[in-house]
Amino acid sequence: MLVVVVVIIAGLFVAVDRIAVHYAEKEAVTLAQERYGYGAGSTNGSAEVSIHGFPFLTQAADLRLDHVTLRAGNFSVNTTVNAQGDHLNVRTLDLDLRGLTVSSLTARSAGANLVTGRLTIGYEDLSGVVSRLLGEGGALTVAPDTGGTDDAQEAGLRITGTWNGRPLDTVATVAVAADEFELRVPGLGDSKYTWRVPMPQNVNFTAARSTPGGLELEATGHQVLLGR
Repeated sequence: MLVVVVVIIAGLFVAVDRIAVHYAEKEAVTLAQERYGYGAGSTNGSAEVSIHGFPFLTQAADLRLDHVTLRAGNFSVNTTVNAQGDHLNVRTLDLDLRGLTVSSLTARSAGANLVTGRLTIGYEDLSGVVSRLLGEGGALTVAPDTGGTDDAQEAGLRITGTWNGRPLDTVATVAVAADEFELRVPGLGDSKYTWRVPMPQNVNFTAARSTPGGLELEATGHQVLLGR
């Protein structure tokens, strides 16, 4: 009989713990959408927060979470000068947060010891924005450049199509700095555009690379402030 009671109590505790963590994750998604726009403003946008570790209630009582992940998809970013047609869809943004602390259980901000992440943009979306910004007489196609670059903070892209009535086949670069990435297209006038990505304070892009699946930007942050 005692064993049955213990099992029931344990089951109730697990159930309550899972309800609490689900509520906390839902609130975190709402904050991420409000503060950073992740998954908002798009019919197919998404945002998901997962709080890892068990039991959650013990972590919450200590005002500390060991490991939290955030995944957002299909949200738009714009250039720093709001150029016409500059909207660019972000396929996915994954953030891995370690060592989170909050001042209270109702706090709308938090700190994290370490944040690492990866942002991915599809070539179809890059082709669309490049065509809108640079297209002169036809659609332009963006693909990965197999030559690569010597700088880890830069990625090569190959742009082909028709520009100003002539065939185009050129190599562009994407360079990262702070929370921005810049597209540079040589030989097409002053073709340089910078997009800023809303991210937690102190999280910056550190590397860029063109992969078969899309343009990937790596991000890292220490002593990160979230929700401010």
